[in-house]
Amino acid sequence: QVQLVESGGGLVQAGGSLRLSCAASGRTFSSSYAMGWFRQAPGKDSEFVAAISSGGTEYYADSVKGRFTIARDNAKNMAYLQMNRLKPEDTAVYYCAADRSAFQRPVVATTTWSFWGQGTQVTVSS
Repeated sequence: QVQLVESGGGLVQAGGSLRLSCAASGRTFSSSYAMGWFRQAPGKDSEFVAAISSGGTEYYADSVKGRFTIARDNAKNMAYLQMNRLKPEDTAVYYCAADRSAFQRPVVATTTWSFWGQGTQVTVSS
């Protein structure tokens, strides 16, 4: 199994930045896993944010392209989401996800991803 733990959320003013971290662990986890970030705002469905393949290919939702950057450190089993120029509409709980075969399926679909973290709250004030 794979365990994912997010950190780095908080309250920030519009235009500010935050960096989310996702620590992966577990007997079966390896650098062959794709990593992704999703978010869910109150009363809304879960929304794809970004994903990175085992080889470093990045994929972003249009709503965050140019503002957010996903990265991974395979030596540390970590994934990151650098969020710049934050907007109030970015307010949500952000979830880290992992799956060995994510890039062989639609990465934007929650059903593509097998493992999920517990989430971290990001609040952007106007």
